[in-house]
Amino acid sequence: DLRFRIHATTFFQVNTEQAERVLQVILEELQLTGSETLIDAYCGVGSLTLPLAQKARRVVGLEVQPEAVAQALINAGLNGIDNVEFRAGDVAEQLPLAAANLSDPLDVVVLDPPRKGCDRPVLDALLELHPPRIVYMSCDPATLARDLKVLREEGGYSLTKAQPADFFPQTPHVECVAFLVA
Repeated sequence: DLRFRIHATTFFQVNTEQAERVLQVILEELQLTGSETLIDAYCGVGSLTLPLAQKARRVVGLEVQPEAVAQALINAGLNGIDNVEFRAGDVAEQLPLAAANLSDPLDVVVLDPPRKGCDRPVLDALLELHPPRIVYMSCDPATLARDLKVLREEGGYSLTKAQPADFFPQTPHVECVAFLVA
């Protein structure tokens, strides 16, 4: 039900039908009540941030590309969503700053990193913040497994569910969304 304005230089999931299915899995698993505060790391133009904001109290989107943040702000305006904030900058640096500026406790961190997964400083920031729930969307099972191992072994998180999704049929690529609880 949302409209997005995108630019040729910013990332947007081309298989929107599968992206919507994965979003439904995320919403079903999170069971947001409207009282939650979330951080969406690697938010891009807001394709996860904005639907989550429709169900949460507040969502802060973090993105390294200033152009994507500018488009996310436009997309929030296009859809009349005002309970979001977007911050441009390195996720490892912005994650603790965003969490420190929240007026409510942080309930969920959503991660949707590039194929290389999360850099170690991002994982360290997550381990320090230790949010109650993490949603990790990945386009590379190997980097997902690597990062989940760190979060489980060093952070004490439990993996409650992992849902693969075939965004690119007849290719070896698979998306997967994993859910962790502290």
